[in-house]
Amino acid sequence: MDISTRVREAVRVLSPGYFAFVMAGGIVSIGLHLKDHRVMSTAMLVVAAAGYVVLVALSLWRLIAFPREMRADMADSGRAFGFFTFIAAGNVLGIRLIAEGRHSTAAVLLVVSALTWLVLGYVIPWTAVLGTTQRPVLAKANGTWFVWVVASESVAIAAATLQPVYDEFDRLLAAVAVFTWAVGLFLYAAAGIFVAARMLQYPLRPTDLTAPYWVSMGACSIIVVAGAHIVEMADAPMVDATRGLIAGLAVVIWAFATWLFPPLIAAGWWRHRVHKVPLTYDSSLWSIVFPLGMYAVAGIHLGRADDLPLVGMVGSVELWVAVAAWVLVFVAMVHRIWTTLLRGGHSTTGRTDPA
Repeated sequence: MDISTRVREAVRVLSPGYFAFVMAGGIVSIGLHLKDHRVMSTAMLVVAAAGYVVLVALSLWRLIAFPREMRADMADSGRAFGFFTFIAAGNVLGIRLIAEGRHSTAAVLLVVSALTWLVLGYVIPWTAVLGTTQRPVLAKANGTWFVWVVASESVAIAAATLQPVYDEFDRLLAAVAVFTWAVGLFLYAAAGIFVAARMLQYPLRPTDLTAPYWVSMGACSIIVVAGAHIVEMADAPMVDATRGLIAGLAVVIWAFATWLFPPLIAAGWWRHRVHKVPLTYDSSLWSIVFPLGMYAVAGIHLGRADDLPLVGMVGSVELWVAVAAWVLVFVAMVHRIWTTLLRGGHSTTGRTDPA
């Protein structure tokens, strides 16, 4: 099989959740920027931006050349929610670009992401859950369902961050931020119920505990970050009405995100050490890196917004864990691309890749 055929096949089976690569790089870049590590932050930003451009091009190629596979993904409740990574990736990238003064680019990314979130927020639940003929749908509920929450909260953060830049739209951006934050909060509760019900009603095999379950913690963390940004927003009717509530809930949700760490680590140990499931690269590993980076940024932001130095210190330490995880997964990704695409080795990933 020549390289062009291998690339075409890779595009055909491209995971809809591969934009988690951009999310991971973008959030680690934001964390490094918050701690004034400018060179490393800029390097991460460049990689994330390049990844975003490449993945958009590959996704458009897949849409045109393999529409049947795209439709199949949208009807698969185990994979469909991965499409929301496109929304979160655009907003995370835009938020980091704001720090570089690229306000117009960030605004465009916000508009595209917000419109996509609005459309997919109705389309995906219908095509993958309510409208599919596959039953039972609950049997396929997994960690990717929490990406819907992440997408919603990413819109809230981008809107809140852009509010000081566009004074003429300050009330609209405030309304968007509070609205999407609140929707994301309720979506977390819904996703949590469905995923918990799946675990209770169906056998839980070691192979089922995939990396995207870490998004449950990342979704909590991004709710915290969105809340911290809203608390710091300029006065507006929607913000004034909810600032106290959001500030209090942000602390509570951060505590829950912290509580989730031990069971997630234990699940990984049970999967890979006890049951010897091989730890090999696939795109779902970025669903671990992003929550690690998001938790770090949540701690840093919450520590500053609510004057909680201990929380800020935890976030600062966690940031280096996220950096190390990003480096390891990036090296594994490059190795996979080299061995499967350039050298033509056997790939173990494909349609079953969950994220």
